[in-house]
This record gives sequence, C-alpha cells and structure tokens, in this order.
Amino acid sequence: MRTSLSITKQMLSQVDKEAMLQAQLGYVLEPELITEMAQLAKIRETTTDEIIVHVGDRLQLIPIVIEGSIKVSRENENGEELLLYYIEGGDTCAMSLQCCTKKMDSQIKATAMEPSLLLMIPAEYMETWMNQYKSWRTYIISNYHSRMMELMESIDAIAFMNLDQRLLKYLRDQAKLLGSLEILHTHQQVADDLHSSRVVISRLLKQLEIKGEITLHRNKIILKTI
Repeated sequence: MRTSLSITKQMLSQVDKEAMLQAQLGYVLEPELITEMAQLAKIRETTTDEIIVHVGDRLQLIPIVIEGSIKVSRENENGEELLLYYIEGGDTCAMSLQCCTKKMDSQIKATAMEPSLLLMIPAEYMETWMNQYKSWRTYIISNYHSRMMELMESIDAIAFMNLDQRLLKYLRDQAKLLGSLEILHTHQQVADDLHSSRVVISRLLKQLEIKGEITLHRNKIILKTI
C-alpha cells in the first residue's frame, strides 16, 4: 500500500517546492524552469474521492502530481462517467492543458483516487514555457503521448474485450496504481468507472470470486494476484 501523505496542512508552507519538483521532474526539466515553477506554484492537498476539476470549470491552475493519483473521466449531463486515464507522480493532465491552450471550459472531471499532493501552476504560463523552455515542450509532448496511448488502450478494451475481461483488467490496473491487492471501491464505483450498472458488475464480481480471482467483502475487493 502506498504510504499516505506525511505532510500536514500546517506544515505545507514549509515545504521546499523546488525540491519536490526536482525529485519528480529534475531528470527532464531545466533547473531555471523548476525554480520558476516553484516560485509560482500553489500547494494543494486532496482527500480520497475529492473532485479537483469539474466538467465546465474554467481552469486557472493546472495540477502536477507530486504524490498520489488522480482519475480523469468524462461525465455526461446525467452525471454518468466514463474512465479515461489516470495521472500519477510527475504527471500533469493533458486534456486540462489543451483546454487552457484553447481557452475552453474543462471537458473532463478529475478525482483524487487517494490522498494526494499537487502543485498547482497558473495556467497562463503553460504556453509561454512551451516557447521558452525546450524541456517543458518535451514534457508536455510526452504527457500527451502517454495519455493518448492510455486512451487507445481504453478504446481497445471497450471495443474488443467482454465486460468480464474489462472488469478484471480494471481491478488489476487499480491494484497496480494504488500499490495494493485490496481495492476499497463499492460495486457502484466500479460500475461508474466501467460505464455499466451496479447489478451487472455485482454479478460479474461474484463470478470472478467463484473462479478464485478475487475475494469480496463489504466495500472492498481483494485480488488474489496482479
């Protein structure tokens, strides 16, 4: 299990933001850019299931994940969701960046999967840094590429896998993401992520339990192996 955040809100003002960025992105970003980002960034600490970005938000700050993980999904007018991808330590949200560049309202919903620590960068600097820093351009292109590959994987799963196969893949992906075989999700949460119904997901989870792939508990699913 990934350890929970060890930094309290009272201590956040004492955190060396430059050291955080150096630890996560020092291998790709110029020192000058890291210094500038540290000067501008605001720190945000989130709780599990906290919504960071809603569909329709005008984005003023773009998150870079320092610790934890964020789920990015599409949401329709009825509140139904479809999981798109996750962002983890050192990642930023490519779709949020696109909205900022085009000055569009957010097209996605971003939700903390676990207690997470984010550095929030003012959106107006995104495009400036693209022209000023080669490393930032490389970082953004790499994030776009990673998210595109994850979106293609999601589309392939929807198009070519049965729901029971998608469900097992989803559970294994969750276990890898959270670093634990114990997945603290309700059946409804799983159904929402897979854009299915709770009844169908509950039935498929029971079948996976009978096959010995998982063990079911109240609001908890335990995988036997990843």
